[in-house]
Amino acid sequence: MRKDPVVNSMNARSRRDFLKIAGSAFAIGSVASLRPSLADTKLAARIEDAPAEHPLLPALRRTAKSIESLSAVEDYEAILVREELIGRKTTKSRMELKLRHKPFSAYLNYVEPNAGREVIYNEGQNDGNLQVHETGFASLVGTLSLDPTGKLAMDGNRHPVTMIGIRKMAETVLESWLTLTSRDDVKVNYYPSAKIGDLACEVYECKLTKAAAGAEFQSTRIYFDTTTGFPIRAQAYGFPEKSGDKAKLVEDYLYLNLKTNVGLKNVDFDVANSKYGY
Repeated sequence: MRKDPVVNSMNARSRRDFLKIAGSAFAIGSVASLRPSLADTKLAARIEDAPAEHPLLPALRRTAKSIESLSAVEDYEAILVREELIGRKTTKSRMELKLRHKPFSAYLNYVEPNAGREVIYNEGQNDGNLQVHETGFASLVGTLSLDPTGKLAMDGNRHPVTMIGIRKMAETVLESWLTLTSRDDVKVNYYPSAKIGDLACEVYECKLTKAAAGAEFQSTRIYFDTTTGFPIRAQAYGFPEKSGDKAKLVEDYLYLNLKTNVGLKNVDFDVANSKYGY
């Protein structure tokens, strides 16, 4: 397996550029980002409906097991390292994340670039909008309230913030793989002793040998922490533009320093939190 890295004035344009970043999302697969969670489906039955000899079955079962293991996780903190290809431009960022599953809530504090930017999403609050805070001179505009799937928040981003988190990341990969179980050009690689830095992982990789309608990616990977079993990274590579070209990395979402069940409270997802810069 190839080694991967572990990761102005306040005018209309500057606000638009900020919104592009503040509205980021973090899951593999643009179509699946708007689908309901797989938590409410009969997941095991869907997997077992796949052809008995299909090479994806072990990967499907391992991913489903990781999702099931997250049922005991109420909340967590992590460092999210993100890389996305938007058009022909690659964007990279690192941020601190607090996430609670019920009600689904997320707080983001950008580390780089644009250190200090903050984004809050709290399901059922703020009319379903993001609460976004800029730093420096641009902060004078105050807190911005944005539709997470609206044009401004989605401009230049692959997914809405509502798709952030390791559970939704794994669900989306699983959903995309389930659509491939009817294909006979699927190759699956398994790497039981992979590493991200010093972190031991096992990795499943799904590759298609040919492009076809409805297939967005040539290959996708999901990484599981060997100790906890949690999904901690997903990557997707597009089809090469020309024969002989290397596949381009389209999406890469890596969750580092994961700390689960830390006891997050409502105040952790509130702009009134005195520790935040709102």
